[in-house]
Amino acid sequence: MRCIKCNSLEDKVIDSRTSKDGFSIRRRRECTSCGYRFTTYEQVERTAMLVVKRDGNREPFKREKLIGGMIKACEKRPVPLETLENATEEIVNELAAESLKEIPTRMIGPKVMAQLQNIDPVAFVRYASVYRQFQDVGEFSEVIESLERAPLDSLLQPDLFESNRSR
Repeated sequence: MRCIKCNSLEDKVIDSRTSKDGFSIRRRRECTSCGYRFTTYEQVERTAMLVVKRDGNREPFKREKLIGGMIKACEKRPVPLETLENATEEIVNELAAESLKEIPTRMIGPKVMAQLQNIDPVAFVRYASVYRQFQDVGEFSEVIESLERAPLDSLLQPDLFESNRSR
């Protein structure tokens, strides 16, 4: 591994631990040139997956983009990064278990919303507003009110037959 401080390729592993989910290994490293310590994660390489966007475009699945959206939804909220990393890993594992080469965004969004609702209701509403493309304040109110009275499944399912918005 290249040291992020001095660019040296010489380092030694100080500590290795299996992550809580069991799907990655956390390694604590020390640069032998400058002594800087840093952490790396080793994960099983998965087969390449493509995300099919609403408009039909395809792009490579990027874990960083998934966690980035969750971080943005949790901005200025008391949510530890480790919690979001664990949720992201769970989503990625669920998607990989589907064994699909192409994953439509309509499969990813509900998984993210399910995780966020368990983590932070405000982050859930923020993410839902973007994913479900809220058009007015009334839609925010409906989701907030339904958080208290409706089962989770009804919040996560997009209205498949709704005609005034494209999905």
